[in-house]
Amino acid sequence: MPGAVGGGHSHRPTTKVSHKAFKSRKATKGQLRDAAKGRIAGEKGQRKTPHQQVMSKLDRRNQAKQRQLEKAREHQKETSIFAGKDGAPRHVAVIPLCADTDAATAIRSLNGSLDIDAEIQDGCFRVPVDRFKQKLQYIPLKRDLAACLDAARVADFIILVLSAEVEVDALGELILRSVESQGMSTLFTVVQGLNRVEPAKQRLSVVASLKSFITHFHPEQEKIYSLDNRQECSNLMRSLCSTTPKGIRWRDERSWMLVEDIEWARSGTAPTVLTGVVRGKGLNVDRLVQVGDWGTFQIERITAAPLATRKRRGDDAMVDEAAEEVLAEPTEDQDGLDDLAPEGAVMDDDDEDMDAATTMTASKKGVLLDDHHYFSDDDQVQELQMPKRVPKGTSKYQAAWFLDDEDVSDSGSDLEDLDMQDIQDEEDEARPEDGMEGLAGDAMTEAGASEYPQSVAFIEPDVDEDARAFEAYRKSKRTEAEDDMGFPDEIELHPGVLARERLAKYRGLKSLRSSPWLEDEDRAYEPEEWQRLLRIPDYQASRIRAAREALIGGVAPGTRVHVYIKGVPVTIQKNHDPSRPVTLVSLLRHEQKRTAVNVLINLSSDYPTSIKAKEELIVQYGPRRFVINPLFSQGGSTPNDVHKYCRYLHPGQSAVATFMGPVMWGSAPALFFKRTVPGSEVQDGDEDDEGPALPLTLVATGTTLPPSTSRVIAKRAILTGHPYHIHKKIVTIRYMFFNREDVEWFKALPLWTKRGRSGYIKEPLGTHGYFKATFDGRINPQDSIGVSLYKRVWPRNALPLEGPLLDPVLLQDAQDDAMDDDM
Repeated sequence: MPGAVGGGHSHRPTTKVSHKAFKSRKATKGQLRDAAKGRIAGEKGQRKTPHQQVMSKLDRRNQAKQRQLEKAREHQKETSIFAGKDGAPRHVAVIPLCADTDAATAIRSLNGSLDIDAEIQDGCFRVPVDRFKQKLQYIPLKRDLAACLDAARVADFIILVLSAEVEVDALGELILRSVESQGMSTLFTVVQGLNRVEPAKQRLSVVASLKSFITHFHPEQEKIYSLDNRQECSNLMRSLCSTTPKGIRWRDERSWMLVEDIEWARSGTAPTVLTGVVRGKGLNVDRLVQVGDWGTFQIERITAAPLATRKRRGDDAMVDEAAEEVLAEPTEDQDGLDDLAPEGAVMDDDDEDMDAATTMTASKKGVLLDDHHYFSDDDQVQELQMPKRVPKGTSKYQAAWFLDDEDVSDSGSDLEDLDMQDIQDEEDEARPEDGMEGLAGDAMTEAGASEYPQSVAFIEPDVDEDARAFEAYRKSKRTEAEDDMGFPDEIELHPGVLARERLAKYRGLKSLRSSPWLEDEDRAYEPEEWQRLLRIPDYQASRIRAAREALIGGVAPGTRVHVYIKGVPVTIQKNHDPSRPVTLVSLLRHEQKRTAVNVLINLSSDYPTSIKAKEELIVQYGPRRFVINPLFSQGGSTPNDVHKYCRYLHPGQSAVATFMGPVMWGSAPALFFKRTVPGSEVQDGDEDDEGPALPLTLVATGTTLPPSTSRVIAKRAILTGHPYHIHKKIVTIRYMFFNREDVEWFKALPLWTKRGRSGYIKEPLGTHGYFKATFDGRINPQDSIGVSLYKRVWPRNALPLEGPLLDPVLLQDAQDDAMDDDM
């Protein structure tokens, strides 16, 4: 008999049964397709190029090794110019920022840390550092703005000297901001007089305060070296002799030199000899050179200038001086000093085109809208002709002023300049006065009865009553304009002034950003030298070609040479200060020629007032300084290359400053200075605001943009009117014009309202400038009706800066006044 069931038996906790998994090899086609998720067998994915393919571990190791070797070769190439007994010295600029600091004392402390006994000179001098097998060329500076900028431009290392007892004043901060904005190489910061701080516990807090100050401008500064500490000075000397300077991009694309010695011309036709070590790219004798603020000169020849060496034979020492060897002489390809094209390079039919444009304008009976005169006798469409690249009969010399570089392709070029990509600023939202883009959408037609009265026959208003109403309208409008900046380009016409004569140079545009601009209408008003400026059809190709020429030939970097330059004026020798550094920068091809220069300008938010267009400024870009009266315009890129003119540049805003000056290939930082009267500018009547403390202020910084003579700067004028009678979409408008003839002349222009409605002039009414207009929707009685007119404005010439950048006499007067105020 079977026994009872054991106590270990229990029921299943669930009724679900888990079956065996289905074999994938037996899956259906649909299941396989869903599992693949769109992938195809044998396909490696969407990576097409070899760099996008998934590499094996061995390939990744090999690629990393190649990168390391390439980086080591680049590092060796950068430091090889300083290697060896004949290597180039490292340029060290010592800039004092405080009133009680001294560059010579700082250099003496650095040399003393390595037991170097060298005489401290006023100008630049060379010191060998035997411990690290290097040579340093010190550039001791005073608190001179122009000298500090010139020295920092060619320095491998910059040492800023701070004081432990005196704060950085306005002049020191101006030097610091200017040198920083210009672009600098490797930076070090030292403090002088730290041991004089008592008690000794406060020294750490002083160093922390100075570090906080310098990191505000240069966050990468992690240490401040004390000149009173021998060990820290020795560490700084080690860094100066072993660190690879990071360089300055625009400078390293050219050949440059710090002038060590100057031999002035003995007669009027003799050349001036500049001695120094070639740095950057190879020095080409055919290219022009910019020497400090002296100007641009041609090179007569370049000869070797090796330093005297000593050779020991037994116990006797002899000095072996190498004979002067000619390294390069100019060829037929040498650049000239002409900054404008010759008269013959201008198109022969310019005068005919100008006469034709004048005759055409005089024969028209209406304003120009886009590229057509409407409501005229000969109402025919004018076809625009493409300008010729090279005029007929152009000689080889004249053809140099028409750059045609279509054969140069910048695709895949190793000289691609990332900074010179089209700078796309955030464009402001289109407004109604800009044209079609700023208008509101189509309004729906209402089926209900109109709340406005039916149109009635127009009755000519009384002259006196109309004049009183007009004055009241202008007065209320002027009060509103003080609070509302919606119409910055609005102008007011006097009732006795004819609008067609006052605005004869203006034209209409349906769209500021896309409407074509007929340039023939501007020929009568363009500057005399406009047709003689350098024209650059393809900027990128021209820039790459000029940069490639600098890579080939020339005197090798690291060679000490004598550069013979021609045509140095005698006045330069009389005004030369030996304590100030002199720099030589080789210009690329065409960089002496004038064109329409564009610079992106950023007005500092710290500057208290706005800058008016055409106001005198001092600009420095690259190795040159000019006095300019720039035009300000909106940035960005438009299909028709038309940009609105800005009357003012307000603090914190950015714009494009345009003037006629020498071209500069590539992107380079720009500094904008303004001469001011200390303490004269007070913001908004605030008596606590003392204004600038120096006669020169760094008001803005920027970057050079591609130059263009085809970039149109359009000055806008807005005429506004007031709705007098409104019936549905038909409106009677007054106070925009004041006679019937003006209405007929500007009849083709599109109308717009502040709220985005658009319309057109239907017919004039009476003789006082009233007219009837039709709009695309109902308008509000409180709305303003406007019409936009544009004319082209032309940039002005830039003049070379004469005299010092910061006048020491004015600076001393400003400092004396500041001391008197403190007392």
